[in-house]
Amino acid sequence: MTTVTTRHGDRRVSPVFVGILAVTAVTGWATWTGFAAQPGIAVFLFVTAAWIVSLCLHEYAHARTALHSGDISVGAKGYLTLNPLKYTHALLSIVLPVVFVIMGGIGLPGGAVFIERDRIRGRWRHSLISAAGPLTNVLFAAVCTAPFWLHALDGVPGTFRNALAFLALLQVTAAILNFLPVPGLDGYGVIEPWLSYGVKRQVEPFAPFGLLFVFAVLWLPSVNGAFFDVVDTILRGLGVDGFSRYCGEAVYRFWEDSPEICTLSS
Repeated sequence: MTTVTTRHGDRRVSPVFVGILAVTAVTGWATWTGFAAQPGIAVFLFVTAAWIVSLCLHEYAHARTALHSGDISVGAKGYLTLNPLKYTHALLSIVLPVVFVIMGGIGLPGGAVFIERDRIRGRWRHSLISAAGPLTNVLFAAVCTAPFWLHALDGVPGTFRNALAFLALLQVTAAILNFLPVPGLDGYGVIEPWLSYGVKRQVEPFAPFGLLFVFAVLWLPSVNGAFFDVVDTILRGLGVDGFSRYCGEAVYRFWEDSPEICTLSS
């Protein structure tokens, strides 16, 4: 059994993360009650803040699993504080995913905690560390869609319901993309420990470009359509209708004119 030795301060939740949670709570309340004069701004802040919370939890899951697998260095690096500013590449893990949500409504995976893999023994542990992040997105998606698959939408305001649907869309897309077995993404990290040394050496140079490759391929209309067909199937299986998702994204993009039908459904 691995002995976990980290200082208490290394595990203290960062005020930065608490602040992001506070923004999520306040704007979620404003979205639910209709308190905001412009609901689109409240939805934008609520979904964006909740998305950043999920990104922090994604990276925390990697780090926490690594800690219990033998890498006690993650505490000193600040990964257990949920502070996004402590990530190795805050630009890749926070800024770019938020920009992609704003531009295209897609949950772009990030990657920013450096795990000292030589401290960890056992292929299953290496795979679990990589899987922990996207599994957090799966859990987040389950929470967001719970009112839908539990048929508990009575009394839930339309604007809040649509915002949850759009947030669920982001979580599902992030989980799918993260689980792709492409070098540089978590899906490849899951299978990498089981590959031969020769294969890993051949693939290693392409790892920095894996995310760019996925992004480029998604620009192909046929691939993009197939990808979102899969996302749609999953969300419908969870009880989330296409109308709620569409209106959630439409209201989120408050700088554009929302369709009148979405305004009337709020």
